[in-house]
Amino acid sequence: MKNDFTCGFVGLGLIGGSIARALRQRYAGCHLLAYDINQEALQAAKKEGVIDLPLSSLDSHLSLCDYLFLCAPISDNHSLLGEIQKYLSPTCLLTDVGSVKSGIHEHIEKAGLSRQFIGGHPMAGSERTGYVNSKALLLENAYYILTPCREVSEDAVKDFRQLIVSLGALPLVLSCKRHDHITAAISHLPHIVAASLVNLIERSDSDEGIMKMIAAGGFKDITRIASSSPGMWQQICLANGENISGLLGDYIEALKEIKTQIDSANSGELYSFFDSARRYRDSFIDASSGPIKKSFSISVDIADEPGALASIATILALQQLNIKNIGIVHNREQENGVLKVELYQEEDIARAGAILRARGYSVY
Repeated sequence: MKNDFTCGFVGLGLIGGSIARALRQRYAGCHLLAYDINQEALQAAKKEGVIDLPLSSLDSHLSLCDYLFLCAPISDNHSLLGEIQKYLSPTCLLTDVGSVKSGIHEHIEKAGLSRQFIGGHPMAGSERTGYVNSKALLLENAYYILTPCREVSEDAVKDFRQLIVSLGALPLVLSCKRHDHITAAISHLPHIVAASLVNLIERSDSDEGIMKMIAAGGFKDITRIASSSPGMWQQICLANGENISGLLGDYIEALKEIKTQIDSANSGELYSFFDSARRYRDSFIDASSGPIKKSFSISVDIADEPGALASIATILALQQLNIKNIGIVHNREQENGVLKVELYQEEDIARAGAILRARGYSVY
């Protein structure tokens, strides 16, 4: 793939900034330009050499782009599309990074841009936002879902897929509708469940806050994602409401069913309920056996290169730290770090983190 292409960004926050950093790292000769309402972020990116040209407005410079990433919030991408289209070259490949795809595809079709649009959703992120928290390694070994319009040529899809692979991500091509149903199930619904459970505990707690005080283990594990941005999840629910509502209805029915089994003290059905969940959960790549337990783990940023994982294991082993599990995290929308290292003892976490930081690793 050529190194002298031009790539533009509308929005240079966590995801846009991370893609820009990865492009700069991988393609030294590429020309990067960006627009963001946060001019301080643009100036920081220019000073760091991540972008070449900060834009104070959407203007004719966009016509230079071979690729243009829409990295603003979902609703902003929709509203800005008309302005962007004024300057868009017919040979430019337009893409976005939103976690809901059907809406942007509808707007693209109405704008007559279906021949040059491939939707994108990098399954990576953090509760920390903004360009200041962006990093080139954010995409390393993370799934990157692509939803090309039917009118896009196979060559264009192949070319863009190659670009994503070159940044260290793992592309997966889906239709926009299938993407939205899948992410509603594995990402959107869990956030609603977690937030609902937290709100329930708050309403049920005593004035002394005993529930909050002793909440640990399983409760914290399954509600961690409730700490995410409320504005972002408001927009996701509005954009993917039909899929979320349908799955939420199924989940409510499932809860009613298990409530019935509890009320009737049906021991056989109760066992089957937990056993089937355990067996399916244990089939996940990163699952540990048994019920949810407190996990003693750290996440580490590593480059995708031969020996990188082995180096981490060797460093910890030489310090007599016993590793329980180690593996690459592919879906990192609410996870920091490329590599997850699970240890047996809680006291080992701080020690392992200090050892790896002393070797120059970023540890979370």
